[in-house]
Amino acid sequence: MAGIALLAALLFYSLHLRQKENTNAFERTILTISAPVGGIVFRVNGFFAGIWDNYISLVDVRKENDRLRKSVKQLNAQVIQNNEAVLANERLQKLLDLRNALRVPSVAARVIGEDVTPWFRTVVIDRGSVDGVREGMPVVASAGVVGRVVRVASTSSRLLLLTDNASAIAATVQRSRARGVVKGKSGQLCSLEFSQRGEDVKVGDVIVTSGIGGVFPNALPLGEVTMVKKGEYGIFQTVELRPFVSMSRLEEVLVLLQ
Repeated sequence: MAGIALLAALLFYSLHLRQKENTNAFERTILTISAPVGGIVFRVNGFFAGIWDNYISLVDVRKENDRLRKSVKQLNAQVIQNNEAVLANERLQKLLDLRNALRVPSVAARVIGEDVTPWFRTVVIDRGSVDGVREGMPVVASAGVVGRVVRVASTSSRLLLLTDNASAIAATVQRSRARGVVKGKSGQLCSLEFSQRGEDVKVGDVIVTSGIGGVFPNALPLGEVTMVKKGEYGIFQTVELRPFVSMSRLEEVLVLLQ
């Protein structure tokens, strides 16, 4: 009731405001009462208007943040793809340089699978008989010898890695021309077998293919000698080497079609 009375008084005051030059006591009372109420109403209205404006602004900011986060994810993905393309281009360029240096028929292949167990160390490539690949063909990478082809399908092949226990490649010590046979060992190492105690082999020597046997061309890098041990008995010395090719990181290889 009080609110209705106040509203009626304000209406009456407004209607007669322009008809009088002087304000009487009643009008001054209404003005005194309504001024604080109007101020409160104005402030409350401003408060809720500010809340609404802030809400709209927050909604817009959230949408903008979501859009920016999506753009950042897309840019990061693009950067990763670009980096992968650059690295792949560098590897393929090295493989192309090797192909040109060897001057033998060859075909590039990509590693698409691996089978690393305590008994076998093999990988699968995406080239097969339709590409001219045959069993026994040597396989290399830009850093050196990888292994040889042991199984061939129409569009894929399996490679026996240099580090497999069944692998054996005729080799030569590049510095002293001492000969032996590089065989795979457990882990990522190989050994130079049948190296006589009197042969000049030292840690740091580079081991290359000798070309004997007709499978691998001569002078292909195999590995670096990491240990030489001469026993008190026997005619052979123990020689270990680390392959130049990291078999666990193979991605592209070159099959020599000879």
